[in-house]
Formats: sequence, C-alpha cells, structure tokens
Amino acid sequence: MNKEPNVLPCFHAAVGIVIDKSNRILISKRPAHKIKGGFWEFPGGKVESDETPKEALVRELKEEVGLTVLQAEPFMQLYHEYSEHSVRLDVFVITDFLGEPQSIEGQEIQWITREQFPQFQFLEANERMIQKLVSHYQWP
Repeated sequence: MNKEPNVLPCFHAAVGIVIDKSNRILISKRPAHKIKGGFWEFPGGKVESDETPKEALVRELKEEVGLTVLQAEPFMQLYHEYSEHSVRLDVFVITDFLGEPQSIEGQEIQWITREQFPQFQFLEANERMIQKLVSHYQWP
C-alpha cells in the first residue's frame, strides 16, 4: 500500500520591510508562546481569503505595530518549509508611512541598521529577505 506524502500546512503571509528616513529597518521579536518564539522577523501576518497580500500587509502593520502604510512596493516572493509548516510570503518594502511603531501585541520591536542584521537571530525565511535587501536594494 502506498503511503500518502507528508503535506505540511501552508500559510500565506504578507511581510513588510519598513525603512525609515534614516535607513533604519523595523524588526520585531516573536513572542515566546508562538511558533518560532524568540526569533526576530519583519512585521506582517496572515493573508485572509478575502484580501490581497497588499491589503493584508496594510491591515497587519496597523494591528501589529500601529503604522499606517502610505506606499508599499513589492520586493520579493518566497516559499519556505519549516519542520512544522510551510510559508508563502509576499514581501514589500515600505518607505512611506505614518506613525511611530508601537508594540501593540506585546512583542519587542526595534529599529536597526543593515549592518546590525548579524547581531539578531532571524527566522530562516527572513534570512533570504535580508540577503536580498543588503545586496540588491537601492539604498537612497
């Protein structure tokens, strides 16, 4: 008898690489009680069935860190498999927004420079975003 292949649950999420006027990047730390708790990531969240990735991004950044996104440019798409699930990510760069980031969900948030990335332990999927950001993004 053939056994069915293991199929991991797949989550679709929108992620925002928020860059301020000083070229600092906003990162947040996953709460300990969540999957992959304690790792750093770029803010964002799940895309609901009735919204586009960009709509999800705008909603998630408002809910998660209190920012109003004025402009978001597509940056990359990627798929990553973790041991317990997989993720399909639509990644945007945000350089135009209103507000100051707040820890609305109790998560730790921080502005960092691109040189500081190695000082933080990021989720595996975020590592690919960081590589592209550092090497290919056209910094002002």
